[in-house]
Amino acid sequence: MSAECTSYLNADKVLVSGFSCPRAGGDARAVFCCGFQDVKYCCDDPHSFFPYEHSYMWWLSVGALVGLSIAAVVLFAFIITVCVLCYLFISTKPRSKLDTGLSLQMAGKTYLLFLMC
Repeated sequence: MSAECTSYLNADKVLVSGFSCPRAGGDARAVFCCGFQDVKYCCDDPHSFFPYEHSYMWWLSVGALVGLSIAAVVLFAFIITVCVLCYLFISTKPRSKLDTGLSLQMAGKTYLLFLMC
C-alpha cells in the first residue's frame, strides 16, 4: 500500500515536488500522505494533521491551566469586590425612623394617617 503526495507550495512559497509514501529511508509504516496545503509528509495515521510529536500539547495544557487559573483569580476578586461594595453601601445607608403618621386636619377634625412599611 502506498500513497502519492502531490506537489505543493510551502510557507515560503517554494514549490515542493510530489513524492510517494513511504519514502526511501523513512518509516515503512508511513504509507499515508498527511498534512496541509503548505506542508505534506508521510505518516502512519490517515487522520494525522501535524508532523510533530504530541509532547507540545503538554505545554499547551500547562499554558491553558495557567490562563484559566489567572482568569479564576480575577473573577473571584471581582466577586469579592462587588460583595464588599454592596455590604458597605447597605451598612452605611442612614437608618430612617419609621414614620408614625401624619396629622391631617379636615373640617376641624384631626385624623391620623398611619403609614406601614
